[in-house]
Amino acid sequence: MKKILIVRFKQIGDSLLATPICESLRKTYPGARIDYVVYDHIAPLFKGHPAIDNVISITKEERKNPLKYLAKVWKVTRLKYDIIIDIMSTPKSELFTLLGRSAEYRIGRWKPKRGYTYTHSVKEPEVSRDKVDKFLHMLKPLEEAGIDIKYDTTYRVVLADNEKNKLKDRMIEAGVNFNKPIFAFAINSRRPEKIWNSENMKKMIINLLDKYNAQGIFYYSPAEKEFAKNMHQELGNRTDIFSDIETKSIRELAMLLSNCDMFIGNEGGPRHIAQGLDIPSFAIFSPRAEKKEWLSNANDRHRGIEPNDVIRSLNIKKPETSKVEYELITPERILPIIDEMIVRYVNKKY
Repeated sequence: MKKILIVRFKQIGDSLLATPICESLRKTYPGARIDYVVYDHIAPLFKGHPAIDNVISITKEERKNPLKYLAKVWKVTRLKYDIIIDIMSTPKSELFTLLGRSAEYRIGRWKPKRGYTYTHSVKEPEVSRDKVDKFLHMLKPLEEAGIDIKYDTTYRVVLADNEKNKLKDRMIEAGVNFNKPIFAFAINSRRPEKIWNSENMKKMIINLLDKYNAQGIFYYSPAEKEFAKNMHQELGNRTDIFSDIETKSIRELAMLLSNCDMFIGNEGGPRHIAQGLDIPSFAIFSPRAEKKEWLSNANDRHRGIEPNDVIRSLNIKKPETSKVEYELITPERILPIIDEMIVRYVNKKY
């Protein structure tokens, strides 16, 4: 039995968009053991994933303590993997290939004066479709060795029915009416530069709730709770907005999103979760987040807008500052797109 280790600890989007490597390897080696290394707060997202046998968590304590981290890497690599793929390719992640030197294939990204523990250093492709395509390029050394790689671009979040129902019951208890459309609004972001103008966000939310007799869900991490509550208050504490349905983990967030009819708002990890659940999603990209890269597997159910879209449509020069550039995206520009998606993909009467 082949034993394969994939290292991709970072944040939500990065970890989800790397799972097509797991999907491709599962199809290539159906009987293999595939282990996936991620940060502990993200690990629950991959529970029950058909392409992953074991999720290996790196805790916050292990990240901060070099000795504990080294001990964790040592313990993991004692399994003697046949293939180790270090998607991170940082000094810390490279320890997995250093201590797993028995692996026939130790694959990492090419970086100057680095990667001496790899058997294969993969240069980033000059042309790629999106971030998923770039990650899958890490499998090229196996393909070049004559292995028939069964490429699969799928990334998904897998939930059991009882998990979805758990959050559905919590939503009903909070007063959510499942006979009306339910929109999850990404009003905030872990990174401040990715937050769309709050006044524009509020204008968009009001328009959608009123037009479709819909309900809005304001989800948040503990650090974002005050932001969500304040925006709810600024919107007059509307009773069709719910900012009191708490999720205690990233998996519970996925359960919450799975019960929504559409995801709308700032680009980030939660939008990737929505797409992984195939909940129709519309993302607003900041000037620093490239839509081509991060809207992987884009299709009619999963769309987005970035300032460059507006610049091209108006045939204007790029503004001198990111702030002005971001303000090119207005509710008037995005609402017709969202309206079209709601008509096509939200099957509730409004």
